[in-house]
Amino acid sequence: MGKTKTNAATTPVPQNRTEAEAAVAEIGRLQRELQVIQAAMNEELSGIKGRHEGTATPLADRIQVLTNGLETWAAANRAVLTHGGKTKTVMLATGEIRWRVTPPRVVVRGVSAVLDALRRAGMTRFLRQPEEEIDKEAILADPAAVASIAGLRIEQREEFVVVPFAVELEAGQ
Repeated sequence: MGKTKTNAATTPVPQNRTEAEAAVAEIGRLQRELQVIQAAMNEELSGIKGRHEGTATPLADRIQVLTNGLETWAAANRAVLTHGGKTKTVMLATGEIRWRVTPPRVVVRGVSAVLDALRRAGMTRFLRQPEEEIDKEAILADPAAVASIAGLRIEQREEFVVVPFAVELEAGQ
C-alpha cells in the first residue's frame, strides 16, 4: 500500500477562552464590515436602478400604448383573425398576438364572514385546520358547492398578449 498524504488543518482553533473571545470579537468586526460593504453596494445599485428606470419608463409607456391600440384593433377584428374563434393565437409577419384565459382563482371578500358562512352551512371540508382558514384548493376542486356563499367567487380573466418575433444572431457559424 502507498502512503496517503493529508493536508494539515488550515482552520485556526482557539486554544483557550481568551482566544475564543478574540475570535468572537473578530467575527463581530468582520460582520459589521460586511454590512457596511452591503449598504454601499445597495446604495450604488439604487442609483443605477433609478437611472435605468428613468430611461426605461418612456419605453414601457410606449409599449403599453401600442399594446392597448393593438388590443382594440384585435378585438374589433377577432372573428376574422381567429377564424370564428377556432384559434386563440394569431400569427402576424412580425410576431403573434394571443388571447389567454388565466387559471381560476378564489377571491374572498370578508374572510371572517366567509368562514362563518362556511361553518353555518356545514361546509367544513373547505376549511383548513388547525388554524382555521379557507382552503382555496378545495374550493377550486368543487366550485359549485360554494356558489351560494356570499363573499366567495371564482375568477378567471382573459389576457391579451403580444409576442414579437426575436431572432438571435448565430455568430461564428
